Amino acid sequence: MVATTLTPARTGAGYFYVWMAAVSVLIAFGGFAETYWLQLLGGTFVASAPMLHLHGLLFSAWTLLLFSQTWLAAKGSLDRHRAWGLAGISLATALVFVGVATAIHSMSVRIPLDGDASRRFLIVPLTAISGFAILFVAAVANINRPDWHKRFMLVATFSLLQAAIARFFFLAATGGGPGARPGLAPAVPVATSLAGGAIADLLIVAGAVYDWRSRGKVHPAYLVGGVVMVALQAVRVPLSQTHAWLAFADSMARFGG
Repeated sequence: MVATTLTPARTGAGYFYVWMAAVSVLIAFGGFAETYWLQLLGGTFVASAPMLHLHGLLFSAWTLLLFSQTWLAAKGSLDRHRAWGLAGISLATALVFVGVATAIHSMSVRIPLDGDASRRFLIVPLTAISGFAILFVAAVANINRPDWHKRFMLVATFSLLQAAIARFFFLAATGGGPGARPGLAPAVPVATSLAGGAIADLLIVAGAVYDWRSRGKVHPAYLVGGVVMVALQAVRVPLSQTHAWLAFADSMARFGG
């Protein structure tokens, strides 16, 4: 890899990614604070399976790793950035598999409460995780093109943040309380997920606006990432209403008990 000189302009651009990663950490921990972290400390968290703790650990670790990686890149510590990147691949892979398993388990737990509503809602976490997986693979595939790589990593993380953003809506609607979390309540209509998805999309817009102001144009990675996220969000409602989706959800429920 050819060494590069970090000019003040490039250094400033690098720290933009640090700030965006910091925002991701705040959203992730803020969204899960009252429904997980504070309940865990207070002994009021109700876990239906140990994987919920693993899911929370992996999700939180990912945002912290992203922050660390953007910080190392901004400082020019590219060797350490690459070394930790190998750990990031393992973490992302585990996050996808555990995330899918957790989504299926949560659906299975809620089916006795609301039946088809839980089956339909399964599409929300699965599309969010799929968006992360697609964009993460794109980021790894562009590891030798840093301008594409770092933007795909950000957008992949924004797809994951939809779950944390949804927790704010849950708390606003229910008031929270000891032991309260979305996984124990009846599933909400799939359409309600579009608000959280739109907020995650606005994070992409923030990156695009920064590009436009600093580079004079928007990088194509944001356009590609935005299309992937919006497309996955757009199919949620119509696809979740089909008999094919309900049959698919039923087949998945056999593995989630």
